[in-house]
Amino acid sequence: MESTQRAVGYPTLFLLVALGSLVPVVPTGALVSTAAVVAFHQSEPFALLLVFLVASSAAFIGDMALYWLGRRGVHSRNGSRWLEALRKRVPQARLAQAEEKLGNHSRTVLVLSRLVPAGRIPVMLACLLGEMPLRQFARGDVTACLAWAAAYQLIGILGGSLFDEPWKGVVVAVALTLLVSGAPAVWRRLRAGV
Repeated sequence: MESTQRAVGYPTLFLLVALGSLVPVVPTGALVSTAAVVAFHQSEPFALLLVFLVASSAAFIGDMALYWLGRRGVHSRNGSRWLEALRKRVPQARLAQAEEKLGNHSRTVLVLSRLVPAGRIPVMLACLLGEMPLRQFARGDVTACLAWAAAYQLIGILGGSLFDEPWKGVVVAVALTLLVSGAPAVWRRLRAGV
């Protein structure tokens, strides 16, 4: 039974996280946390390491595919028009400031964008606007994906360690993930209401 779960579970986790990186509607953080809870309760010694490796590599491959598609689209005939129209809407001083910060702190910005809910796509767009080379983006994104997988896996381990039964840990891990994901939006609404 456990070997069947591994044969189906890890490839499914990989596909869903990669898909979630391409189409940001899949709750990838909750998936990683849930997989970490299940791995925590397995007797398999390397289960948590496998979850970490599968999740981080899937996130990286998905991010790279999305960035590559973005660069390809930006340099296409209609994409270059779209980029130019977008560039005209952004004040030049702000664009120059964003490009400078990305140039000086690209790895830190990419890591934070991966950890902050809904932060990855705007930063990726800024990287495209700043014409960041694919290799430079990849170097920063590796660190970002590793930090992201570790953070959500820790949420899962915390949820899994609180209960003897994995399903209870899954509920707690998903609740914590939703809390972490929703906190910035709640904070923005509270600040806007003040």
